[in-house]
Amino acid sequence: MAGTDEDAVAAAEDALYVLTAVLLTPAKFPSVLGDDYVEACAALGLPPLADGYGLVLGQDGEGARWTVVVDDVSLVAVAVASWDCGMEYDLSPDERTVVAALPGWPLAVAVAAPGVPAPHDPAPESADGPALSPPDTSSWGPAQRRLGADEIALQWTQWREQVDDAEFPAPAARPGSAVGGPAEDGPAAGTPEDGPQGADPQEAGRAGADEAGHATGDEAGGGTRADAAHGPTGEGGTGTTDGTGTTDGTGTTGGTGAGSFGHSGVRRVLAEARAYLDTPPPLGRVRSSFASGDARTLRADGPGWSLVARTDDIAFVLLDEEPGEVLPVGRGPSLPGLLEALDKMAVRPS
Repeated sequence: MAGTDEDAVAAAEDALYVLTAVLLTPAKFPSVLGDDYVEACAALGLPPLADGYGLVLGQDGEGARWTVVVDDVSLVAVAVASWDCGMEYDLSPDERTVVAALPGWPLAVAVAAPGVPAPHDPAPESADGPALSPPDTSSWGPAQRRLGADEIALQWTQWREQVDDAEFPAPAARPGSAVGGPAEDGPAAGTPEDGPQGADPQEAGRAGADEAGHATGDEAGGGTRADAAHGPTGEGGTGTTDGTGTTDGTGTTGGTGAGSFGHSGVRRVLAEARAYLDTPPPLGRVRSSFASGDARTLRADGPGWSLVARTDDIAFVLLDEEPGEVLPVGRGPSLPGLLEALDKMAVRPS
């Protein structure tokens, strides 16, 4: 395992200036590192322990970047919670809790320790293995797609306000079914003019999407404007579909460019998410966190896709093959049951 060399651990522990920390647990991990907890651990060369880890990012006295991995998850969780509340907290892990000292940082950190040289990778001879570096988010791909989903979950209300429920067409009458319920028969033929928009999606990853702020404990994407569909409040890049992922028979969504290609992707996402109910995915691929009222915020990821939803509302889908696009998915007849089932199997914060 990279970074377990005793000299490297000692070097990182010696006068380590802590800049920030993040949790690496099944229920909460920097999603920029992978679609699930197991994948995120693999990115750091760590075994996926059930209780997880805390990642402490800092600089040594020479300014070198180090990521100290500790198994005292509670200590790091308290520090992160304190920083998030604007409180000071001196995070000083006991050396007995140190699992590994990894050269470099797996996330971009926007600050540096005062009074030491600028952040740089440790010299090769002082590290056991290559230095960690943040995933490339300069162009649309899995890392930026996941960052976009992070931002939607973080700013749910702003995103939800941009989706007009009238854009989901009323269902056609069917034997034994009610008329006039949530969207059932397909997407609206067009994009809401005031739909999600803002900065260019390619900028989402570059403009601090995965930057960890000083003593905030933000996960990658936690403090970003990541707006994979051109962010809330302007020209939209969205196409709408219902809870079944069906199209309206035209194969288009107006002038968005999403068209039937985007909707076939949504159908694939919903099918793969349903498959998780029969064959449980890797740990952390489906996560549930607190939301307003009795609802939960649900996050699911898979090969090439991310889904963000509220259990009492709609869902948003992001696809690797649809750069910058966010596809709202209406409640329809099947989405509520799918979300409820996924929430029951999801990993939750302890």
